[in-house]
Amino acid sequence: MIPSNERKERKMESAYHRHDISEKVWQLLEPLLPGQRGQWGGIAQDNRRFINAVFWVIRTGTLWRDLPSDYGKWGSVHQRFIRWHPSGIWERILEILIQDPDYEWLMIDASHANVHLHAAGARGR
Repeated sequence: MIPSNERKERKMESAYHRHDISEKVWQLLEPLLPGQRGQWGGIAQDNRRFINAVFWVIRTGTLWRDLPSDYGKWGSVHQRFIRWHPSGIWERILEILIQDPDYEWLMIDASHANVHLHAAGARGR
């Protein structure tokens, strides 16, 4: 029998993973990612865990520093996220995912963001 504190811990861990991508989505995304066999730089063994970590941050709207340790060290995940940006990987991933209506959660609502009046489209007087 599993002790109650261990059951509680396992339940919490599984709650984090409800945001993880499905096998179907992984099959679509995997070829887009760096670290494939035959490419310079070696094979990335944890691309899926990394993608799941990024999606967890997106879906929960939390800070990088609050990333559960199941996904790795938050600083490493954040640095990798930043490193991937210049190559256009995130744009390619988004282009694939927006074709599926179930991924509407990827759209960002920035209505809460404070911007300068000129940026917000306010008319001058």
